Amino acid sequence: MYQFNYERPKSLADAEALLAKADDPKLLAGGQTLIPTLKQRLAMPSDVIDIGGLKELDFIRAEGDAVMIGAATKHATVANSADVKKHNPALAALAGGIGDPAVRHMGTLGGSLANNDPAADYPAACLALDAKIHTTKRLIEADEFFKGMFETALQDGEIIKEVTFPHPEKAAYMKFRNPASRYAMVGVFVSKGPWGVRVAVTGAGQNGVFRVKEMEEALTKNWSPDAVANIKLPAKGMNADLHGSAEYRAHLVTVMAKRAVAAAG
Repeated sequence: MYQFNYERPKSLADAEALLAKADDPKLLAGGQTLIPTLKQRLAMPSDVIDIGGLKELDFIRAEGDAVMIGAATKHATVANSADVKKHNPALAALAGGIGDPAVRHMGTLGGSLANNDPAADYPAACLALDAKIHTTKRLIEADEFFKGMFETALQDGEIIKEVTFPHPEKAAYMKFRNPASRYAMVGVFVSKGPWGVRVAVTGAGQNGVFRVKEMEEALTKNWSPDAVANIKLPAKGMNADLHGSAEYRAHLVTVMAKRAVAAAG
């Protein structure tokens, strides 16, 4: 681990000021990605700014037709929230299936989105639920936020504050877990709501999370597992590793989509 300055701001405004004056800073929330990266000397920040303890970023509010979740809210908190379970049970179930208990009690919503790991679960929820990502500078639509593997629309000095998840009429998330890491080899989140029908896939694509328009169109006409049963995605552009080939992952997208639609009812 390389030497760095550790800062623990008392407010979001303090964090912004520290970001602005540091040479090469990194934000720390739950640390589930950053800390291992630092230990392996894969990152050499000048400053690590710890925002994980900021109460103004740790909340869940149900207002109107949406649930607002603060960026520093832990996965376990989302999974156990009565408001999330009531209005968006698919999101609660997704949060409850992230990693293991240790990860769920440390990892945060904002950290997951900012890191945008290609096998992370929350990006699929954001795309499928037409979420809005609020930062210290602007509001970003989910469709515009995810730019590719580990890439987002966030600019230098920009911090995620909260995410708005509109209530779905129907929604479910199904994933095929890596047996060791519990990351999604393929995860599919389906939803139906005021935004129409959305199908978002994580874990499968080389460029990270993506939507499947063909499945969305089919489910708009007929919301049933049969509607997506014969939709096959090409293997080109899919991830491939010792756990599964590109062809295998392409097949799993259809399987998980069918299961998700069935679970959504």
